[in-house]
Amino acid sequence: MWNSINQVLTAIDDFVWGVPLMVFIIAGGILLTVRLGLLQIRKLPLALKWMVKNEEEGEGEISSFAALCTALSATIGTGNIVGVATAVCAGGPGALFWMVVTAFFGMATKYSEGLLAVKYRVVSEDGHSLGGPFYYIELGMGKSWKWLAKIFAFFGVCVGLFGIGTFSQVNGISSAINGFFDADNSHCVNIPFLGEYSWSVVIASLVLAICVALVLIGGVKRIASVSQVIVPFMAVLYVLFVGVLVITNITKVPAAFKIIVEAAFSPKAVTGGLVGSMLVAMQKGVARGIFSNEAGLGSAPIAAAAAQTKEPVRQGLVSMTGTFIDTIVICTLTGLSIVITGAWQVEGLQGVQVTTYAFQNGLPFPAQVSSFVLMLCLVFFAFTTILGWDYYSERCLEYLSGGNMKHVKIFRWIYIFAVFIGPYMTVSAVWTIADIFNGLMALPNMIALFALSGVVVAETKKFFEKHNASK
Repeated sequence: MWNSINQVLTAIDDFVWGVPLMVFIIAGGILLTVRLGLLQIRKLPLALKWMVKNEEEGEGEISSFAALCTALSATIGTGNIVGVATAVCAGGPGALFWMVVTAFFGMATKYSEGLLAVKYRVVSEDGHSLGGPFYYIELGMGKSWKWLAKIFAFFGVCVGLFGIGTFSQVNGISSAINGFFDADNSHCVNIPFLGEYSWSVVIASLVLAICVALVLIGGVKRIASVSQVIVPFMAVLYVLFVGVLVITNITKVPAAFKIIVEAAFSPKAVTGGLVGSMLVAMQKGVARGIFSNEAGLGSAPIAAAAAQTKEPVRQGLVSMTGTFIDTIVICTLTGLSIVITGAWQVEGLQGVQVTTYAFQNGLPFPAQVSSFVLMLCLVFFAFTTILGWDYYSERCLEYLSGGNMKHVKIFRWIYIFAVFIGPYMTVSAVWTIADIFNGLMALPNMIALFALSGVVVAETKKFFEKHNASK
């Protein structure tokens, strides 16, 4: 029975995340890039400056930087390590090229999402902010589209609870810890109704659930304060070590870039026909790029709406840097390290094993040290993703329930329980369902971005005319 269910779900997942949706998302990014006049290039220095410079006297709950870190906490996850490896192994090194191309257009998408989130957000008297695709659909497109906003919010709740925020991340953490401390599963305990598990998995799930609970009970301000510390730390740590890997193998970098570009357009010339066609490289790269930076999915604007700012354009620019950091910097470095070390060509390796091989063979440190660093990054990456997706799901539920915080508080404890049982959830259907809901989130959001692209352009023009005049 389970096989039949899995086959049906896989077919639905392949359809949802097929070429039409990816083309839809990329087309939206291209449209916005053209209409905004390559804003992601022209205004990137300004965006990076405003990323760390908070706006004074802005409405909202948290600083722009904290809002960015909250959004990055959800986007910088296991996908940056495991997802890139999967894409390069399945689609060849050319997948990395298409991943970067996707991110380039995705920056315009992310900018538009952040702008609309602030423009159409609702701020209560106590400073509590709520915004995101559900509000810019309802208020921007009109009340007659409220049904589309509710569909988005429903899918947002499902994504957080059914896997992206819980099961898949927790599994990633427990697997990484188990692989480092008890790879042979020599210290196990039998858990009734669940089976035999390593003590490292049991302890990891318990500690993780407690840590998540301590953060989530404090609400968005505590999530933001934790993200402000962990996200920059983990990003800098990871970039530092991958940077060392690239520098110590600097003579191989030009050849690696050549392979990546050649494989993007002529995979067979590089792979000997083992990986597939240009279409496969493009599909894997685009899909992984979208999954990694979430541009177009509509998740990041939920965090952007909480930013203390009066200027939608300013927050749009800050939001845009998230895609730049997540994919163009971190994912590119991961992919480059995999190509440099030849890890993508090693038979029998998959997922995190590919990146582990790259670290162990590319870094000038003992293999155990390299493995520990990668495990640490995976744990931090996945932990913050859990926090970020709880926030997204709670805001979606708050919208669906008409602001009933009792429902939100109940959901929070259900979410914590899901984190606790995460390592013991092995049914592949869980991950497939999560993927499906994630894709379905993108549809209402992209419809809104197409419909409101004129508003984005008008707001941008008005802001920079005012900004340039005040200089």
